[in-house]
Amino acid sequence: MHRLRLPPPLHPLITLIDYSHVKIDLSDAGSWFLLDFYKITFKNNFRGSVKYGPGSYDFKEGGMAFLAPNQLVEMTADVNDYQGYALYFHPDLLINHTLAQGIHRYGFFSYGVAEALFLSDKEKQTVKALLQAIGVELENNIDQFSEDVLVSQLELLLNHSNRFYNRQFLTRKTLYHHLIGRMNTWLNEHFDYANTLISGLPSPQDIATHLNVSQRYLSDMLKALTGKTTQQHIHVALIEKAKTLLSHTTLTTAEIAYQLGFEHPQSFNKLFKSKTRQSPLEFRQALK
Repeated sequence: MHRLRLPPPLHPLITLIDYSHVKIDLSDAGSWFLLDFYKITFKNNFRGSVKYGPGSYDFKEGGMAFLAPNQLVEMTADVNDYQGYALYFHPDLLINHTLAQGIHRYGFFSYGVAEALFLSDKEKQTVKALLQAIGVELENNIDQFSEDVLVSQLELLLNHSNRFYNRQFLTRKTLYHHLIGRMNTWLNEHFDYANTLISGLPSPQDIATHLNVSQRYLSDMLKALTGKTTQQHIHVALIEKAKTLLSHTTLTTAEIAYQLGFEHPQSFNKLFKSKTRQSPLEFRQALK
């Protein structure tokens, strides 16, 4: 609150900041601080950038950004205009509510800095109304119902954010299909003999690193567009490569398992049968 020249918050565990009412103190710009709270930022026609980790948020048309606790954040000196809100809430706010166990379902708190939520004008109106409703509740005197109401309003905001992110995946299909194409190309190349012998089976994190996106963002994007998780896509590519090797080579199933990156042939046999309802040997025999 000191940085924004604001009085202490009205509630000890949650606060809403309207940037139109604050003057940002940039005297210590460039310094990093550890965020102890969840933070949801809604920016409307934002100019400037906010950094955390190795990247930064920088989007002129506005939108939403989500940060989880224990992340390093830097406010840069080029922030020159805020229009919007920031909602901070401490994990302790959720302790007596089911949202404490369910907040992990909102994967956008694990997204990277380049994976912000861009909103349509109608969506901006919805988010603004939800945040303003939280603001009104915070202006009321705290009573035995305050926490229940605030957590319910917060969960509604998170559910709308989930919906809007899913919409973003669907309306940017061209961009994301290019990403899926790069993933499939990488998987096909990875299952070449030399690669898998050296590095073993690929992981969802390996793919996310190659594509320069966060693992959770990749998983949510794939689920929205294809109905499959990243791990399921790995299995599809692996099984197709295994079928090719079983059909066109005389390698034993153990040799194929090692070539595909398995440490133990029985693990390969089990996975292959779970996906095809045939063992590798049965699949090969059926081709004769």
